[in-house]
Amino acid sequence: MTDAIAHLGSRLKEIRLKSGLSLREIARQLDVSPSFISQIENGKSQPSVATLYSFAKLLSVPVDVLFQSSGDVHIEPNKQLDIEVNRKNLAHPTDAWDSSKARISSINPNNRSLITMDSGVTWERLAATAEESVNFMEINYAPGAETNKSGEMIFHDGFEYGYALEGELEVTIGDLVLQLSTGHSLGFDSSIPHRFRNTGPNKFRGIWFVHGCHSAHTSA
Repeated sequence: MTDAIAHLGSRLKEIRLKSGLSLREIARQLDVSPSFISQIENGKSQPSVATLYSFAKLLSVPVDVLFQSSGDVHIEPNKQLDIEVNRKNLAHPTDAWDSSKARISSINPNNRSLITMDSGVTWERLAATAEESVNFMEINYAPGAETNKSGEMIFHDGFEYGYALEGELEVTIGDLVLQLSTGHSLGFDSSIPHRFRNTGPNKFRGIWFVHGCHSAHTSA
């Protein structure tokens, strides 16, 4: 633990830089002076337990990550695709992201990977662990948005689980049509043809988790 404490300052600086937050911004949000943060990062001052918890909360990482060796944490960089994506071109939701992987993945809400579909849908990545064939994301459907611009059903290997945070989403799974509204959740076999549509006047926002085999197909 002594070595971990000795390297705590440099570890804090490493994670801060990965998060994209400046030293002054950290100081402003913690309501302390920039010189105080600088002294901690340079090992000239030891933070209190309360300050450590504040750091961890601000950087969106568990406190114990601050004491781990360099490279053990993945903080998602701020990046957004500049082109619109057609959902039909993604055989499986896990194909959406790059190969960023880590045993621990912490993503600041302001620095999520974002994919914009041409049908008015956005996906925001919530974690990038080493587990394959998993997609943990926040989905947003603008009013009138749907899975595919063409209205086609899709299917792929695995299972999907969703939880509605706000708005309503029309979910079609095979011959079944469901209305997913705030606070409601669902899970289903993704090999059943399915389609999502926002038929309401307000944006739909939900948490989605897709788990399954990587080989997949879209419907004809």
